[in-house]
Amino acid sequence: MIKKILIANRGEIAVRIVRACAEMGIRSVAIYSDADRHALHVKRADEAHSIGAEPLAGYLNPRKLVNLAVETGCDALHPGYGFLSENAELADICAERGIKFIGPSAEVIRRMGDKTEARRSMIKAGVPVTPGTEGNVADIAEALTEGDRIGYPVMLKATSGGGGRGIRRCNSRDELEQAFPRVISEATKAFGSAEVFLEKCIVNPKHIEAQILGDSFGNVVHLFERDCSIQRRNQKLIEIAPSPQLTPEQRAYIGDLSVRAAKAVGYENAGTVEFLLAEGEVYFMEMNTRVQVEHTITEEITGIDIVREQIRIASGLPLSVKQEDIQHRGFALQFRINAEDPKNNFLPSFGKITRYYAPGGPGVRTDTAIYTGYTIPPFYDSMCLKLVVWALTWEEAMDRGLRALDDMRLQGVKTTAAYYQEILRNPEFRSGQFNTSFVESHPELTNYSIKRKPEELALAIAAAIAAHAGL
Repeated sequence: MIKKILIANRGEIAVRIVRACAEMGIRSVAIYSDADRHALHVKRADEAHSIGAEPLAGYLNPRKLVNLAVETGCDALHPGYGFLSENAELADICAERGIKFIGPSAEVIRRMGDKTEARRSMIKAGVPVTPGTEGNVADIAEALTEGDRIGYPVMLKATSGGGGRGIRRCNSRDELEQAFPRVISEATKAFGSAEVFLEKCIVNPKHIEAQILGDSFGNVVHLFERDCSIQRRNQKLIEIAPSPQLTPEQRAYIGDLSVRAAKAVGYENAGTVEFLLAEGEVYFMEMNTRVQVEHTITEEITGIDIVREQIRIASGLPLSVKQEDIQHRGFALQFRINAEDPKNNFLPSFGKITRYYAPGGPGVRTDTAIYTGYTIPPFYDSMCLKLVVWALTWEEAMDRGLRALDDMRLQGVKTTAAYYQEILRNPEFRSGQFNTSFVESHPELTNYSIKRKPEELALAIAAAIAAHAGL
């Protein structure tokens, strides 16, 4: 069994992994840049080591991270999500230095990270994919030819892309011609590769993903699906498990497809198979070879600790559950509380948190790394916390979400919390029938007014009196 883990990440996912380690009797090692010196994951881990002054370089240096794991006596490394979590080189270096990588093999990461190779693997396995190019397009001329063949609109995608970057919808030849150099540039800067391909654009689909777990004994299970249709510019905002939009037959079909996809590539550890649903058809989109930001809601409806399972699998143990034993109960929603101003085109709102009070009560969970007095650095993702609610019914889960968002106190920066309350009150959302166009189709939801809570008014009055008195 693994004894000590270096957590090659920061923020709330690092705290999440530290907690899993503590429950399993495993020592945890945190890393931090100067910007993260006072971060919560640094305070919570058994050990913490600096990776340099620069805010990003240390988190993105695979050899330095593995060397640190060896130097600190770790026998495993957990990459979390983002940063190097889907970097095959990191997995390779771990294997080279005798450190267990808590994730799939480097070969699988490469295979599924290359979107065109992933498409080929799924076609071979009998998993339906969206119509598109067989491989990468060599230049703009080939892209235009393929666009005419596939039919507009098309999606121009970076082959090594992910996280909503390196992707453009093109409704015509002119748009494709304009977008091509931009996506090439973005892909090169973000992923170090200029390779791109084309897919047919599925207009206004539902975005459904299935959580899978696979061990080294050939066992693969799914933990049902999550609905990620509430998104803005390909960035997820609210996630739901299970999807209120699927029939039992669709749920079983997507679960079976995800297991088939994982077995086809010899997948080990936790992963997510993403699909698009439109007009009753299901299409494979991509596979994420890491733990997802939204793994929380799957844990809530199944009772299975996904991070714990990751560590067990990496330790060489079999899955602790069989498919027939996995059940889902109730509904869970995750709200990504971002330091952004929805009323100002979601402009980032970094700064010092003057007050933070976590919501609580039945069926409420918060995964975060913030605290009162913490300054959100401008170098990283704008997410402050993940607020997760669970209830037995869809209606109760939405109402609990409204209550929990109202309970939360987060002052000093603007956040998306009030905007999510508007979504929860929207009749279309409450009906449980929506797709990826929801946010774009409801710009009026940003026209909310923020009501000052009594304690906030009292604090403002007290500050004004103190200032007037020269205190």
